[in-house]
Amino acid sequence: MSLSIGDNSLAFCLPNQEGIEIPLKDLIGKWVVLYFYPKDNTPGCTTQACDFTSSNNSFEDMDAIIVGVSPDSVKKHQKFIEKQNLEITLLSDEDKEVAIKYNVWKLKKLYGREYMGIVRTTFIIDPDGKIAYIWNNVKVKEHISDVLVKLKQLRG
Repeated sequence: MSLSIGDNSLAFCLPNQEGIEIPLKDLIGKWVVLYFYPKDNTPGCTTQACDFTSSNNSFEDMDAIIVGVSPDSVKKHQKFIEKQNLEITLLSDEDKEVAIKYNVWKLKKLYGREYMGIVRTTFIIDPDGKIAYIWNNVKVKEHISDVLVKLKQLRG
């Protein structure tokens, strides 16, 4: 099932980089930038996380929280955050349950090889818990500025 703008976000609870369980319902009331990415410490994922971190104050000024989700473990998230000095929340979806629920765990192709993996996707969830915007197959370059512009528009 694919999510569309206007749909209710799908409930989940995942551990953050400190092993603390974070239920989505605890974030409702703020704008949530929920982004799914393939793997810690890879070039595109590192750029994306660092770009979100460098723009974190702008998101906070708009009452938004940034939450990244990947299949990496809590321990890998800790090391990624320490190595890159990240200031965002990363959630561990090792069983890929949330990625499957949000329909971002898909068949991918690279150099003729097919495999299952995360398709880089970003959702903006409004303070009422509804999907306000979706980017599929995200290209990292300029993505964060696009998210900031869209968030500003959505906030009115």
